Amino acid sequence: MMILGLAGCAKPTDRGQQYLDGEFEQVLNPVPVISSDKSRDFSQFSGQMVKVLERSPSMAAQYEMLYQQLEQWIAQGGDPAALGNFGIEAAQMGGGDGYGNVMFTGYFSPVIELRHEPDPIFRYPVYAMPACEQQCPTRAEIYAGALEGQGLELGYSASMLDIFMMEVQGSGFVHFEDNDQLQYFAYNGKNGHPYVSIGKVLIERDEVPREKMSLKAIEDWVKQQDEDTVRELLEQNPSYVFFQPQASLDVMGTAGIPLQAHASVAADRDYLPMGSVLLAEVPQLDRDGNWNGQHVLKLLMALDTGGAVKKNHLDLYHGMGTQAGVDAGHYKHFGRVWKLDLQHPAAAPQLLTAQE
Repeated sequence: MMILGLAGCAKPTDRGQQYLDGEFEQVLNPVPVISSDKSRDFSQFSGQMVKVLERSPSMAAQYEMLYQQLEQWIAQGGDPAALGNFGIEAAQMGGGDGYGNVMFTGYFSPVIELRHEPDPIFRYPVYAMPACEQQCPTRAEIYAGALEGQGLELGYSASMLDIFMMEVQGSGFVHFEDNDQLQYFAYNGKNGHPYVSIGKVLIERDEVPREKMSLKAIEDWVKQQDEDTVRELLEQNPSYVFFQPQASLDVMGTAGIPLQAHASVAADRDYLPMGSVLLAEVPQLDRDGNWNGQHVLKLLMALDTGGAVKKNHLDLYHGMGTQAGVDAGHYKHFGRVWKLDLQHPAAAPQLLTAQE
């Protein structure tokens, strides 16, 4: 009976929860040293760092010394316990549970097919931002034609869901079938109405089990429905996102920096300002979207934000295309995370010289 009682109180670990650290009270909690036995992969940090230094003089002025010290730390083995030797201090994120388990979700850049002119198949418009005097129309009103005749159409898709998913991601690539043009559509604003998760709606309607919910599960459900049923579901989310074509194919985050896959995250800028560096034990998933029992230690940069990304929640950018979408859609798992800063920026170069 004692064994059964203990088993009944056991905490779940199926999504990578580790429960290794004492209970935290803050989002960021200073720690004297980081202890992690996870395998390390810092190979993507340098590429993302270069993009920041090239594109943002203000972030370069604030963080370049930290970035340089981290490059030296990586070159000398990247032992988390040795960060202090490079003048770097750490604050661990407390996690939503107070035990250091930070939730990772994922997002990506979809690629959807468009045509410049509508036809019987490609008939769902992608819109630029309208000039709304008071409040913009709801999704249902837009679907009913509220923006027609204003010259806001950027192209036409054969799928309402494809456009919707690009809205959820906030941006995406479009391939115009009629002239083989690839273009990046950036976020251009939204209609100001509250966001409602259609995944949550499907769970509440018992259409998809909670434990099976993912982007792929939504797509599979939609394939079995007629147009009116799909439209009714999407209209449960009154929020609507508008887009703006860009000359370059760079995927930009809120910080105005091109995002590199698996090297950048959307984060709560109240705690993690743009350009911040995070050392993270990132949960690894199998082909079915289940945690495979492994975490990999990575350096990530906070370069984007999201309306649902608050406090102990990071949204990991997965890149462009179908497979990135599948991988990102499965992500709702946990890992430990530390925010890194210089202890004494003025002393860091002398410290490095002393080590050399």
